[in-house]
Amino acid sequence: MDRLRLKTLSYTKHLKFVGVKAKSIIPKHIRCFSQASESNNGQKLELFDKTYDVDHMTNVTPSIMKKLGSNLHNRKKHPIYLIRQRIQEYFYRSYVGRTGNPLYAVFDNLSPVVPLAKNFDNLLVPPDHPSRHPKDSYYVNQNLMLRAHTTCHTCDIISAGLDRFLTVGDVYRRDEIDRTHYPVFHQMDGTRLFSAEELFQRSDHGLKLFESGDETVHKQAVHTEDTLQLLSIDLKKTLLNLTQSLFGKDISYRWVDCYFPFTHPSWELEIEYEGDWMEVLGCGILRQDILTQCGVNSKVGWAFGLGLERLAMKLYSIPDVRLFWSEDTGFLSQFNVDDCQTPIKYKEISKFPQLAQDISFWLTDVDSYSSNDFYDLARTVGGELVEQVEVIDTFTHPKSGRTSHTYRVTYRHMHRNLTTQEINQVQQQLRSRVEQDLLGTVRV
Repeated sequence: MDRLRLKTLSYTKHLKFVGVKAKSIIPKHIRCFSQASESNNGQKLELFDKTYDVDHMTNVTPSIMKKLGSNLHNRKKHPIYLIRQRIQEYFYRSYVGRTGNPLYAVFDNLSPVVPLAKNFDNLLVPPDHPSRHPKDSYYVNQNLMLRAHTTCHTCDIISAGLDRFLTVGDVYRRDEIDRTHYPVFHQMDGTRLFSAEELFQRSDHGLKLFESGDETVHKQAVHTEDTLQLLSIDLKKTLLNLTQSLFGKDISYRWVDCYFPFTHPSWELEIEYEGDWMEVLGCGILRQDILTQCGVNSKVGWAFGLGLERLAMKLYSIPDVRLFWSEDTGFLSQFNVDDCQTPIKYKEISKFPQLAQDISFWLTDVDSYSSNDFYDLARTVGGELVEQVEVIDTFTHPKSGRTSHTYRVTYRHMHRNLTTQEINQVQQQLRSRVEQDLLGTVRV
């Protein structure tokens, strides 16, 4: 591990905007989430005891800032931690060295604040890819962002000389609001590299890793057919065994062709679960260009990534993604086990009714607006009371050409009944913030 000299920042709860009055949690140009500001007025953003300039790209919201440093994947006896441990133990148990030491290194405390190049360019994400847009990702400023996937650390770790490793951490994406989507979730990535000797296992048949060919839908141009076949077999065997260790040996499964910028060919592994096909993970053969830019010219490899919340919700029968952020002892006590392999079926602790209210407003700039702007605002104002937000109507006035959106905001408290008066107060705050932050005109 001495070869690895990655800079990791110590997570703290010290998150704030510098130079902002207490009553104004966030300056106006940051509250206008995806809209540009004429001036940053010298404002700074402080994350993990480090200060950053803000600019027209800054769109990190207070509700997201509160989640930074939570580290659910490192919090013992939390369901996210238990799933992470089950996956980690599979690799530790299945892949050991001659002296019994685990062959896979694990990185679980890398800072989520990363340069755009790490999140996109180093992984060959095209310049016009939707994930680059501020409507989909959280930007600290035009140079830095909150990572959208833990894959962003792959190049640094490979460049440090490691051939087998797992990375796990919190990731951030602007998304819709419902029981299965949340703007913060946790990912686990794995990477395995092979030399020719390792892949071909000292074969004397003159097998080669590379050739000068043409890329097809099934193969990279520089890989031989032998390289492709052996990498694919090892990858699929590893990940199928992992999935069977989680869901049982008798599962029905299928490999589905898909696309990722940093692997080719690529697949998703789906299993039949409770009568439906469910995606478990995505994977593929690492793009050779990525290894080349890391200074690795004589090896090939594969990679995979999976979402820990998705697996935990299925394996533990957790019905609402917000529960992962609950501090209620009725929830957390159900996962108070010493052995991560202990079977657990969550017993619902909230049967309190929903309350829903609608809000409709005219848009000032249709082209720059995204529904994710409103979703972020609803989370900021309503916090964990917001269970779901959905667009129920879009209307363009035939004469004025103005466009309005109508959203239904569904509220539910996990531990008590909500009153109509409480929700009316939240809705009033939301209406005010729509006009203040999104420059919308609320319809009466």
